[in-house]
Amino acid sequence: MKIDTSSYYPESPLNDFDDKEERGDEEINNKNEKPEPLPDFIASTAKGGNEVKEDSEEERVSGAEIDEKEGSEEDLDDPHYDPTEGERFLDGVSTFLSWTLVPLMMPVYGALMAFYLSILNYMPVGTKWGITLIIALINVVIPSILIMMLKKIGFIQDIGLNGRKERLIPYIVTIVCMGATALFIRLKHGPEWFVMFYAGGGVAAIINLLVNFRWKISAHAAGIAGIVALLIRILHDGTPMPGLFTWLIVWIAASGLMGSARVWLGRHTAAQVLAGFAVGFCSVFFLTMI
Repeated sequence: MKIDTSSYYPESPLNDFDDKEERGDEEINNKNEKPEPLPDFIASTAKGGNEVKEDSEEERVSGAEIDEKEGSEEDLDDPHYDPTEGERFLDGVSTFLSWTLVPLMMPVYGALMAFYLSILNYMPVGTKWGITLIIALINVVIPSILIMMLKKIGFIQDIGLNGRKERLIPYIVTIVCMGATALFIRLKHGPEWFVMFYAGGGVAAIINLLVNFRWKISAHAAGIAGIVALLIRILHDGTPMPGLFTWLIVWIAASGLMGSARVWLGRHTAAQVLAGFAVGFCSVFFLTMI
């Protein structure tokens, strides 16, 4: 039986030093060794925060793709969207009708209809054209000059007077010019229905002026409706010429096309066009029936 005598001797400090060196070597070796991979379920738990971030990045990418698709659809409503050939054609026709049937020209068109489709057709040609030129001077030239002056001083921005607030002074000018034309026809001993045609135009302009303070009503429709009312009045008892009924159909069709053009161009709604036509027709028709 061996006797263990190690316990009888005190521990040497050299032994402690050797033990520390061995422990230090083990720690260094442990640091240099790569850690063993964690199990899948532990690794997934430990990386949960990173995976959430990666998912959020994927969601942001998908959201960006959705926004890009929505943006491509919104480009259809962009004001710089290139219209089709059909749309450009309709824009051109609508613009042509709007300027051909501009309210300033309605007094001149009415004079031509009265001189060549009623008993006034028997007047001398020189007299008819002289009166027509004076009517054009009063109702086309003078208002056009005033509108250009208003645009030059910055009171209006568009000579088409598409803004509701820009129509105040032009309406007043129209009322004055219509009244002056009615007085001129009266002085020339024109028929009462011819005088009342221009007086009715002035009344329609007054109504449109009042409505314009709260709502944008169609002056184009009011003007062309006055021509239709004049032709109906001549057809009633103005000793009409043979072609009057045909011209009546033409002007009714033109009023429909013109109203559609104004709606297509976005200048008015259908209600504003119909309201303007009602004002113009009633104002001229009932005054000419006096």
